[in-house]
Amino acid sequence: MDKEKKKTIITKHAAHGKDTGSIKVQIALVTERITYLTGHLEKHKKDNHSRRGLLMLVGKRRKLLNYFKAIAKEDAYGTFVAELGLRK
Repeated sequence: MDKEKKKTIITKHAAHGKDTGSIKVQIALVTERITYLTGHLEKHKKDNHSRRGLLMLVGKRRKLLNYFKAIAKEDAYGTFVAELGLRK
């Protein structure tokens, strides 16, 4: 992920101008990395080191989503998950 892509993701999901670490921004960045690694593994099927990294990122995103669901209102969680295109 290049700097410009990361910057657009941060500005899209940030709560205010200097927000770079809120839960929504973290989830969006991890989701982008998961998408990139998924495409990488479609080309390189035997890259087990990247596969392990992908599985770790999926677990991290799941933990972040569970935390966000616990602290956010139900409609905010649902709209955010739909915005990212996730299944849950």
